[in-house]
Amino acid sequence: MGTSEKLRSHAEMVVDTCFTVAKGDVVTIITDDRHAHLASIVAEVAAERGAWPVVMNNETQVARCLKDTQFPMAPPQNLHEAMLRSDEIVIMTNLEWANRFAHVNAVRESCANNVKIASVEPGMGEWDLTIEDILVSTQRAVDAIGKLRGVKNCRVWSPSGTDVTVSIEDRPALQVTPIRQRGWMMGPLPLWAEVAYASVETKTNGIIAIDGNMLGIGVDVVSSPIYWHVKDGKVVGIEGGEDAKRLAKVIEGVPNIEIVAEFAFGTSDKSPLGGPPEKGRIGNVHFAMGDNRNAYPGGQNSCRLHLDGVVRNATLEILDTGGYIVRDGQWDV
Repeated sequence: MGTSEKLRSHAEMVVDTCFTVAKGDVVTIITDDRHAHLASIVAEVAAERGAWPVVMNNETQVARCLKDTQFPMAPPQNLHEAMLRSDEIVIMTNLEWANRFAHVNAVRESCANNVKIASVEPGMGEWDLTIEDILVSTQRAVDAIGKLRGVKNCRVWSPSGTDVTVSIEDRPALQVTPIRQRGWMMGPLPLWAEVAYASVETKTNGIIAIDGNMLGIGVDVVSSPIYWHVKDGKVVGIEGGEDAKRLAKVIEGVPNIEIVAEFAFGTSDKSPLGGPPEKGRIGNVHFAMGDNRNAYPGGQNSCRLHLDGVVRNATLEILDTGGYIVRDGQWDV
């Protein structure tokens, strides 16, 4: 935990730079027991700006969802209604829960209602981050989106065994960067930055070797790679050690979970390795099984789960026009 001055400074970064909270705004802060004291600091800063912050502690649902991946992620109706009537929604909870929460109808409806929404990453008070860092990671995302505009097919490979082709044909990019705009899809901030796509549901083929974070199985980083065998957009086999067995159990019987729904890559050199934040780090590519209809432009697959897995030290090649986004884990735009 950082000093009170550092906590205050980072709360101001969240309120002023990332959310640009204005006088009169209604700010709903969703939290849990562990993060409630941080939520109160953000609420204090928002109130000083003339906004109307309301802190809603959702500990019961967060705790139950983390214990049971099958427990419903949709918020209770009172929280759902509060989200729709907000100008900003600041989510300060366990980050794995927040990442899974991003794929519920309430978030999609809030975005359609022109709300700014994002989750706050761990480590507030200890971040090694400046506003310039935020601007740089954002510009990388913008540059990569420009380079991928009109591209149909990409290939990703890695030292751990990933070798997969994925199609983003006619799928608009989703920019997930720290300075939030109204109507943008939910994402974490302020360290994290990424570009994401709804991968075409029938056109991913090859092997995806998850060697970093894997949502839904209760670990920050897998103990050994989990291999997804993918044919025509579906995960037709999962191999590996104990973590692979856990993943297979989590997804067993879940309708439409087998679809490779998301293809994304990080644009920040500040996102730490270990846990969900590494999805935003340069050199890491991540894929997800399950839902892409609620979060990603053009996504067609509906599922009650969305489970991301990280491929570290990746190479991302553009097959249509040549060139790379990352090569051997290094930025190459």
